[in-house]
Amino acid sequence: MRYFPVFLDLSNKAVLVVGGGEVACRKIEALMRAGAHITVVSPHITPQLQAWVEQDRCHWIQNFYSSKFISADYVQVWATTDNPDLNHQVFRDAKSVGVLVNVVDDQPYCDFITPSMVERGRIQLAISSGGASPVLIRNIRETLESVLPQNLALLADFGASKRNSIKEHLSTVDQRRKFWELFFAQTAVKNATSREALEKQYCQMLNQPIDERGEVTWIECGTDVELLSLKALRYMQQAELVLFCDSCDHEFVNLCRRDAEREPFSHPGQLSERLASAKQAQQRVVILIPSARQEYVLLQGQEKVLKQGSEG
Repeated sequence: MRYFPVFLDLSNKAVLVVGGGEVACRKIEALMRAGAHITVVSPHITPQLQAWVEQDRCHWIQNFYSSKFISADYVQVWATTDNPDLNHQVFRDAKSVGVLVNVVDDQPYCDFITPSMVERGRIQLAISSGGASPVLIRNIRETLESVLPQNLALLADFGASKRNSIKEHLSTVDQRRKFWELFFAQTAVKNATSREALEKQYCQMLNQPIDERGEVTWIECGTDVELLSLKALRYMQQAELVLFCDSCDHEFVNLCRRDAEREPFSHPGQLSERLASAKQAQQRVVILIPSARQEYVLLQGQEKVLKQGSEG
């Protein structure tokens, strides 16, 4: 992984954009949505940029670029001109004062790159190939746009509005997490088009006891991670503890919930004691094992076992 994914808070932060053309316009539009304080350096700007300047949405320095315009007061610098030599000079000047810089469409001269975005209100999905295949990324974005429900913004706003009040009803982080997992899985919630519908479901569920029982799910892993069922993936994403055979491909392990405990094992004899303590702690456990291995049958007992699809 060459690029570390991160979302930056640019609200009220100073950002410098060198250039006043269409490329600058596209970048500035996104920066304004993030609440940045934008300064543009260019002898000329597009009519759209001129309108934003007149609306005090950004500040324009009507001048040719000079290194005197860059300082450590900026958190980002963007070079957007059609002059590679000038863009590279902006890059060097920004580096000299320790400011992150992006020369648009010139990856070797970028401290950071911007991903393709899918937005649903507070929900932001960032997609990147590290600059390797923009066309593929566009196809992925189109796929996500077509399958993600339009009410995600409504759901996110509702969840945010309840972050404090739910603590009055559910005292622990685990209780609240389990509640929200159940809440967002409800058909009535998935289909909701109004806050009133969400409020009704929320109040109903708050008056129901949260199931604190732990459970163990065994998932057989083959050689192709794409053959995992959606059901298996759901359990992997909900697990609090992931036990995985060290012969399992790490691609399967990486699909599990990021903040779950993860522990490898090499033979079934190592599982009994760990499973007993997990059950006592009422943890949700996923155990990843190789396919069609009989030595785990006695340990599994009546617990759920999910097999991988065929590799036809």
